[in-house]
Amino acid sequence: MSTPRAPRENSLTMPQARAAMCVPNLGEGSGAFQLFVEGDALFDAMITEIEGATEAIWMESYIFATDEVGARFVSALAAKARSGVDVRLHLDAFGAGQRDFDKFRRELERSGVRFRWFRPFDLRHPLRYFQRNHRKLLVVDGRDAFLGGFNIRRLNSRRLHGASRQRDTHVRVQGPLATLAASHFIRLWREARPLPANAIPEEADGIEGLLVPSYSRKCQKRLACLHAGLIGMAQSCVYLTSPYFSPGTVVDRALQDVARRGVDVRLLVPRRSDPLVAGWATRAAYAQLLSAGVRVYEYLPRQLHAKTSVVDNGWSIVGSANLDYRSLFINQELVLFAHDRVLAGQLQAQYLRDISDAREITLRT
Repeated sequence: MSTPRAPRENSLTMPQARAAMCVPNLGEGSGAFQLFVEGDALFDAMITEIEGATEAIWMESYIFATDEVGARFVSALAAKARSGVDVRLHLDAFGAGQRDFDKFRRELERSGVRFRWFRPFDLRHPLRYFQRNHRKLLVVDGRDAFLGGFNIRRLNSRRLHGASRQRDTHVRVQGPLATLAASHFIRLWREARPLPANAIPEEADGIEGLLVPSYSRKCQKRLACLHAGLIGMAQSCVYLTSPYFSPGTVVDRALQDVARRGVDVRLLVPRRSDPLVAGWATRAAYAQLLSAGVRVYEYLPRQLHAKTSVVDNGWSIVGSANLDYRSLFINQELVLFAHDRVLAGQLQAQYLRDISDAREITLRT
């Protein structure tokens, strides 16, 4: 497989040129990552790692439900804290801040878990509440990390919720990437400044993946630039899955441009959106995408919550970020950007299975 090549410099607009500069050069891996598309398999793997921890368990989530899945994680985290492991749980105050969460919190804190809400509402700083921590991350002993779109709740479990469970995607990373995941966790735990540019290398020829946050000190639009730059370098295909689609000009324009030059560009979104207004925003983008040659599909059987991108059969993005304005420009997000044939092949195979259960939208319809 050849490395994506950027279009000629004189064919790029200034925003596109800046976006292309945000795509790191990575070495090519083959099988460095473990993909999860079923919640039960993911939760089992996460619990196994938690139970085997000897030093530290750092976890954050947008939603942490007070149901059977949430109770299972609380029990495992509390047990490890009682054994002396450094356990920290950082939850979003909007996504996970249900009234009945207090019983979980009391059990966690009694056991020695260090617990923190991300930005609870404060009348002194009401605008800070607008930014949410949408990340889903577990780091164990600084050697294993899990990230992606899965929240902690029974809706993601086939065993508990049945065939109508939510469709989502997660990935496991190890080694240096898990160490970097720990750095991202502790930065947000402390509400510190973004990681410096040298902690997120732009030239990484010997590394097959990087963890990319919403922004760094070098770029305040890091995820939008990453997506637009990677899309702009596509030579054969771009397969995107997102529950919400309203990415802003630079990503939208990149999709239309590569479709017009003959790249197979496809977008998979849910047929039913929650909230409804998000679905209206997504559908408002259809006409221009379709006119440019982008193929659009609406997923039918289940609620779609996965956020993945596959470009040219070797490059992929998996994480918590939707292709919408909030994820790309406001919320705290974290994604894996990878150059790995095996991961890209698995994501592409899953994508083709998903669109076989989807309805293609045309200009006429």
